Amino acid sequence: MPSASVTLDVDGHKVKVSSPERVCFPKVGITKLQIVEYYLAVGKGILGAVRDRPTTLERWPKGVIPLDPAEPAGPANGDFFYQKHVPKGLPAYAETVDITFPSGRSGTEICPSNLATVVWAAHMNTITFHPWPVTRAAVDQPDQLRIDLDPQPGTDFTDAVRAGDVLREVLAEHDLHGFPKTSGGRGLHVYVPIRPQWSFVETRRALIAIGREMERRTPELVTLSWWKEERGERIFIDYNQMARDRTIASAYSVRANDRATVSAPLTWDELADAAPDDFTVRTMPARFAEVGDLHARVASAQPGDLASLLELSAKQESDLGLGDLPYPPDYPKMPGEPPRVQPSRKNPANW
Repeated sequence: MPSASVTLDVDGHKVKVSSPERVCFPKVGITKLQIVEYYLAVGKGILGAVRDRPTTLERWPKGVIPLDPAEPAGPANGDFFYQKHVPKGLPAYAETVDITFPSGRSGTEICPSNLATVVWAAHMNTITFHPWPVTRAAVDQPDQLRIDLDPQPGTDFTDAVRAGDVLREVLAEHDLHGFPKTSGGRGLHVYVPIRPQWSFVETRRALIAIGREMERRTPELVTLSWWKEERGERIFIDYNQMARDRTIASAYSVRANDRATVSAPLTWDELADAAPDDFTVRTMPARFAEVGDLHARVASAQPGDLASLLELSAKQESDLGLGDLPYPPDYPKMPGEPPRVQPSRKNPANW
């Protein structure tokens, strides 16, 4: 008879895990308890990735099961939701922090300070953790520039790695250092530690400046086009990931797909031979035990200065007329933002 629950001692806190034998990933037979055990195995890494950061929880109450059985499970085909506000039943050991959403409304998000909070969230069917690029000490000033290299149809992880090489060159020219990880899918994420003294608007513009320079150097490889119809078979640099309340999956987070992959920190030298599907709930604990917490380098590195990138942004605007780019559709209209009109809809022939 299946166990109704198990209680774990996590750093001195008792954490109850209900329905431990319920299958969360049917295609690979991974249970809820195995997800919890995975997060315990990489505990130092996952806690370091989310510690003291406002964190949105990606919760899959019924497991990672596709709504359409003919299609792969995932955010585009699954029953899930993003928990932004503090959920009910928050235990006493779980901390929170107040933040401001783009609308100007305030909210309170979970802000993990211990591993027990991560395990409790997993008990609440959290598959993926989405921390903000800020800490509770400065919730309006990012301390990380997060760069999402997103393969478009016709491209893959190998192309994202090629774009990563270009990105690394641009960062070095501005005395910045990036640390890569797989997205858990086909993409590549690069984290750049920065001093927490610039706003979300400024850090986003710095990222746009990076993307435009990459696009100038390799227009056949990368694009900043917000509109999918203009991206082509290139790597999209998702600059809006640095807009307020936009997040990417943390290092070591499990990803909601049929394979139960995880977002794996890597060294730059490993990227050429890496395959995202090699890093899963079942394989990552052994790698973590062998190589340690590679993502910890983000916190230990000297934080960078964005001044030269903001100067580049100003020069791109003054010399080339390249101003701001569109924000996400649910975002309030921002000063200096161009119209959010799909290019094909601008053509009178299509009106």
